[in-house]
Amino acid sequence: MQRVRVWDLPTRVFHWALALCVVGSFVTVKIGGNAMAWHGRIGVTVVGLLAFRLVWGFVGSTHARFSQFVRGPRAIKDYIRGQWQGEGHNPIGALSVLTMLGTFMLLVATGMFANDDIAFEGPLNALVGKEFSDRVSGIHRLIEPLTILLVLAHLGAIAYYVRVRKQTLIMPMITGGRVGAGETAKGGGALAFCFALSIALAAAYGASGAWIASTQPNAAPATAPSW
Repeated sequence: MQRVRVWDLPTRVFHWALALCVVGSFVTVKIGGNAMAWHGRIGVTVVGLLAFRLVWGFVGSTHARFSQFVRGPRAIKDYIRGQWQGEGHNPIGALSVLTMLGTFMLLVATGMFANDDIAFEGPLNALVGKEFSDRVSGIHRLIEPLTILLVLAHLGAIAYYVRVRKQTLIMPMITGGRVGAGETAKGGGALAFCFALSIALAAAYGASGAWIASTQPNAAPATAPSW
């Protein structure tokens, strides 16, 4: 039996960082008040993480690439019949990954423009009017229970694999590998990582709204009265 490298380090860091952000965002929104400032910062961080993962899905190592685990209906049928074999995400897991990524993208996209009608406004709230902000705020709140359900389903799937199928999915996401037969991951080198990281940093900067102040017209200087 050989040790197979399944998940590269960037994929593992993304996974656990996103998990921490999900917990942090839920806690801060329940606390409210001054904690909402951290809620906004976590949202910006999630934007960067998602941008990294989307790029890494094309330039990362073998099992992190969408082309490797996103399959059609035939692969799903083979998996249900027990005829599918492979490393990384199985066809059902791939659907879960895409659903979670899409949900998180919609969540942060609405959160960037949202407000709580008290003291918090999303980083990009200044770019839209109050009516639009209120509308996306409602959508943002509606997505929250869906996100919780997806996380619980994810945890349930992990428990199922451990208890029923006697396969641990947690340790490979910590160590990056497992002992057994299979194809070890390849690719996803330093150049690919730097490219994905640069896109992620640019996305996070754009979501932070730090650039908005520099684009606003300067106020006319006050002039002293002529008398």
